[in-house]
Amino acid sequence: MTQNDTSPRVRQITWLGIWVNLVLSIVKIFAGIVGSSRALIADGIESGTDIITSLVLVVGSKFWSAPPDKDHPYGHRRIETIITLGIGMVVATVGFSIIYNAVMALRSGEHSHPTMIALVVAILSVLSKELLFQWSVREGKKIKSMAVVANAWHHRSDAISSIPVVIAVGAAQWFPQWTFLDALGALAAAGFIIKAGAEIIWPALREIADTGASEETLEKIHDLASSIDGVRSIHELRTRYVGSGIHVDLHIVVDPTITVMEGHLIADKVTDKLKADGPDVMDVLVHIDPREDM
Repeated sequence: MTQNDTSPRVRQITWLGIWVNLVLSIVKIFAGIVGSSRALIADGIESGTDIITSLVLVVGSKFWSAPPDKDHPYGHRRIETIITLGIGMVVATVGFSIIYNAVMALRSGEHSHPTMIALVVAILSVLSKELLFQWSVREGKKIKSMAVVANAWHHRSDAISSIPVVIAVGAAQWFPQWTFLDALGALAAAGFIIKAGAEIIWPALREIADTGASEETLEKIHDLASSIDGVRSIHELRTRYVGSGIHVDLHIVVDPTITVMEGHLIADKVTDKLKADGPDVMDVLVHIDPREDM
């Protein structure tokens, strides 16, 4: 695995999530049937959506980590962006689906009366998915993979969507007439899920639109490049995100009396400095501008 090839680690993280989701999905559907909880059955089916998005992530990581080729001279990192966008849309869709089902349940007035086994499984589901979320986010940030972080938020959306089940089943044990809380709790959870989906979708859309780095990041890149001996000034600094990395274009002003080789060496030092110490800088294009002393 090369320094920039994180695909094996992405697949390891994702496969763990797949197995956890598979077990949870089977257990929740079984417990929902035995415990007479339609909400838990639906929650188990929803957990199955995590398996689908995770499998997409496993397959996709092989493509976005591929080296540049004739058709993709800048690499394949935008595939990660596309997958991230897709995961975000799935998360948001789950939220809207929960809202629809909750509204239908409130309108129909039909509510189930789940048993204790449904409550226990729902609680275990929330705890296990939250632990999986925390671990996946930490590992995703460590390897700087926005797709892994996005998929982690799908784990949390599953945990959040299970909370109304916990509330509804718990209330049914002591207050059977309060089973309508299932639908109300689902509406609240759906709001958090849609928010998580939006937070995944928005950065991916900004990247597709070639939005540049923040002012803080630009300032850091400028300072790093300016620190190289021989660089008199910098202008036309441009950036864009490709996957989780940044591509940088900039012009540096050097002494017009130096040789082409000396100017080339200064440009190489700028490139090496930005790649080594810059904020997620993957590629640098430096243009040399000579200028007479003022």
